[in-house]
Amino acid sequence: MMGAVEASSNLRGIMGIPFTQQFRIGRYLFGQKLAGRKRYPLVLMLEPLFRCNLSCAGCGRIDYPEEVLNRFLSMEECLSAVEECGAPVVSIAGGEPLIHREMPQIVAAMIQRKKFIYLCTNGLLLQSQLKQYTPSSYLTISVHLDGNRERHDALTGRQGVYDQAVAAIKLARSKGFRVTINCTLYDGVTAQEAAQHFDSVMSLGVEGVTLSPGYHYSRAPQDEIFLKSTQMKRLMRDIFKLNQGRKWRFNHSGLFLDFLAGNQSYHCTPWGNPTRNIFGWQKPCYVLVGEGYAPSFNALMEATDWDSYGRGRNPKCAHCMMHSGFEPTAVNDTLAHPFKALSVHLLGPRTEGLMAREPDP
Repeated sequence: MMGAVEASSNLRGIMGIPFTQQFRIGRYLFGQKLAGRKRYPLVLMLEPLFRCNLSCAGCGRIDYPEEVLNRFLSMEECLSAVEECGAPVVSIAGGEPLIHREMPQIVAAMIQRKKFIYLCTNGLLLQSQLKQYTPSSYLTISVHLDGNRERHDALTGRQGVYDQAVAAIKLARSKGFRVTINCTLYDGVTAQEAAQHFDSVMSLGVEGVTLSPGYHYSRAPQDEIFLKSTQMKRLMRDIFKLNQGRKWRFNHSGLFLDFLAGNQSYHCTPWGNPTRNIFGWQKPCYVLVGEGYAPSFNALMEATDWDSYGRGRNPKCAHCMMHSGFEPTAVNDTLAHPFKALSVHLLGPRTEGLMAREPDP
C-alpha cells in the first residue's frame, strides 16, 4: 500500500517497508480486483477511545463530554471489527491508544491474526509501556510529531512533549521496534521548516513519515490553523524542491505524493479506510463527524451514499486531501496505470507547471 521516497536530483523512490508487507498487501489488492469488487477496505481505522492526555489544537476527537471520553471499545469489540472488515492493515488511533488498559493484548491478538498494525501514539506513555510489547514485523509504532520542538509543543499545548516523543522514538528503535512518524502540516509552516523537520526525524532511524494535510474537523478547537487545498499543493511542491541530496522516506505511494503536489485529479475513496469507533462504523470517514454511524461493516458499505461525499460533491469535503481518503485512490491508480506510477516513482512529483484541475463531481 505504501511506498517511500528518497532524494536524488529528483525524488527517487526506495521502499522502506518490509517486502513481506508489500507482498501481502499487493496480493490482497490483486485478489480484490480479480473478484471484481469495486469497493473494499485497505486500512481499518480503529479508534477504541477518544480520551487523550493532550489537548492538541487540531484535534477533532477530544471535545466530547466526560461520559463519552470514559467509553472505550473492549478487546472483543476491537477484534470483531478486524474480522468484520478484513483489511490487511489496522491503524489504531484515538484519542491516545496507550491509555487503553487492554491495548497490549489487543495488539498481540492482531499480530496473531497477521494484521499489519500501526499503533498511533503521542509518545508520552510509550517509554513506560514499551516493555508490554514485543517487536514484530507486523507492528509499527507511529509517533505523532508535527514539526520541530517549538511548533510541536505549541500545537500540543504543552512544553516538553517534543523531547518526550523523541526520547520514546530512540528507545523504541533501540529495542528493535519499527517506528514511523505521523506529521500533520498546518498553516504557518514553511517548506524550509518542514524540510529541517524531515531531516531531523530521518536521523532518528524511523522507517518513514506519514503526511497528513491539516484538515478542519467540525469539532476542532482552532479553525485558523488549517490549510486550504491550494496552499497545501504549493507547500508540498516547495518541500519537494528542497529534497535534493536528502534521504526522506514517506509512508505513501508515489502517486499520493504526486496528488499532494497538485499533479493528480482524484476523487476520494473513503471506503478504503473505514473507521470503527465507540459509536459504531462512522459514515463516510473519520474526518466527517455528524454524518451518522452504521451498526456493522457490511451496513456501512451498503447503506452509505458514497456518491454524496468528496471534493466537488460535498462542501464539507472542499479542501480535504487526507491520506485516509486519497491514498486508496492513489493505490487503485497505481494498479490501473503502472507505468505512470513507475515514472513518478523514478522521477518524483512534478514541482513546476500547471496543477491538475479538480475532478468533475
